This record gives sequence, C-alpha cells and structure tokens, in this order.
Amino acid sequence: MEEILSRPAVCLALLGVLVIVIGLVRMRHEKMSTATLVQTSLLLALAVVLEQLRIFHMPQGGSVTAGAMVPLLLIGYRFGMGTGMLAGFAYGMINMIQDPFILHPVQVLFDYPLPFMAMGLAGLSRQHFYLSTGLAFLARFGCHFISGVVFFGSYAPEGMSPVWYSLVANATYLVPEMLICCAIIKVLPVRKIAERMVLVRD
Repeated sequence: MEEILSRPAVCLALLGVLVIVIGLVRMRHEKMSTATLVQTSLLLALAVVLEQLRIFHMPQGGSVTAGAMVPLLLIGYRFGMGTGMLAGFAYGMINMIQDPFILHPVQVLFDYPLPFMAMGLAGLSRQHFYLSTGLAFLARFGCHFISGVVFFGSYAPEGMSPVWYSLVANATYLVPEMLICCAIIKVLPVRKIAERMVLVRD
C-alpha cells in the first residue's frame, strides 16, 4: 500500500514544485511598489480575519467563510496574477499554521500553498472578473480534489470511491464559498474599489 501511494505522491510532489516554481518566475516579473506592498498586506490581513468568520467547517479541513477569498481575488484582479499568487502563497502558509490538518508532506502542497495561489488567477482578465473568479475557484478545487483522492481516500465511507468522496467533500464547501464571494463582488463596488487603489511606481 505504501509503495502504491508513494508513486502518485512523488508525481504530485514534482507537479506541485513545478507549479510553485512557475509561480515564483511569474512573481519576479511583477513590479512591487511600496503602495502595492502596503495595499496587498492590508488585503491579506483582511482575508485572514474573514477566514475566522466561519459559517461551516469540514472535519478534515476546509471551511465556508464570510468571503475570505474576496481580498485575495481583489489582489489578483488589481495587481496582477503574479502578485495575487504571492499573496495566496502567504495566505496558504498562514492558514496552515492556524488550522493545520497534515497527513503527508505532499498533501501540504496541495491543501495549503497551491490552492490559494490559484486565487491569483483572478488577475487573468480584468474584463471578465466573474469568469476569472470561477477559474480561480476551479483551480483551487482541482488542488483539493487531487489531495482528497490520493491522501484522504481512506476517510471515504465503505463502498464509496475515493474519487467520488473527494468530489463531494470538496464541492460541499467550495461551491458555497464561491457563491458567497460572487455575491459579495456583485453587491460591493469591487471594480470601483480596485480602480481607486493607487499604484505608485518606485
């Protein structure tokens, strides 16, 4: 069993490291002015605070919050995908410290830094913010789904496929989380807020 698990774990580890390396390369091309750094830090702090306002918390990790992903989406939307991925990486590390559920070192990659780095995908298109938001959540779901199949399959009820278990378990909280974020984005003047955030180049 360990040998069977070790093969996908090694492949996933390589994939996770590759994604992080690509993200780091992308981040290096982003120009981080003092204003960008300050505003990103404030939005990151807001995301951490909103994460504590949990509507529902899954036993093996994962929560429906009061829109904790909105600040991360806003960072990607306003400052670009690279900065958004960097903020997501930082948020993932903070989330791991605050609410750890660790089974395997590779599982850490797919449950903490990678899924929240995916929120930076909101910066892909400023003309289609909802589409980019959906893509960001889909990428995050993909990370958690892979982790669920490979590392949390043993939690599946007897007779249930690990794939189906991971699909249902992750959709249970990620779909409501995405809908809440979209509702907040719809109600609040997010675009106007983003446009008024001053970018000062050093």
